[in-house]
Amino acid sequence: MGDLEISAGTWDAFEDAATAVRTAVFVEEQGVSEDEELDGNDSDAVQFLARDDEYPVGTARLRFPESTVGKVERVAVREPYRGDGVGAALMRAVEDAARDDGATELKLHAQTHVEPFYQQLGYETVSDEFEEAGIPHVKMRKQLDG
Repeated sequence: MGDLEISAGTWDAFEDAATAVRTAVFVEEQGVSEDEELDGNDSDAVQFLARDDEYPVGTARLRFPESTVGKVERVAVREPYRGDGVGAALMRAVEDAARDDGATELKLHAQTHVEPFYQQLGYETVSDEFEEAGIPHVKMRKQLDG
């Protein structure tokens, strides 16, 4: 991996790159339908993009369903880049941005196979398993320190 750069921006700025990563991970790899993947909430979210020497390798988005609670969504890292710290770097950027926007808590729906990844980052599981897009998930939360 070359130089990893994480940036935050708008859907207008990141649509092509974020869609490419999400399509590779969710649609092609996991079989989620494109309609379900592109849910119409992207323009309301802060978008995050991880690039390896300009090549988009990871993405996430952050929405605020409540003023102090951020919801992390669409976290995706291309398969060859997993285990290299890309996901953790993305999550740090999301948490920093959420804190800057006044959030005291983050929540997310994690696919059960990545639950340990989020637990290592301080997220705690707060639900039983449920299905979303045909994939088992759990709800997780993390309190953010000021």
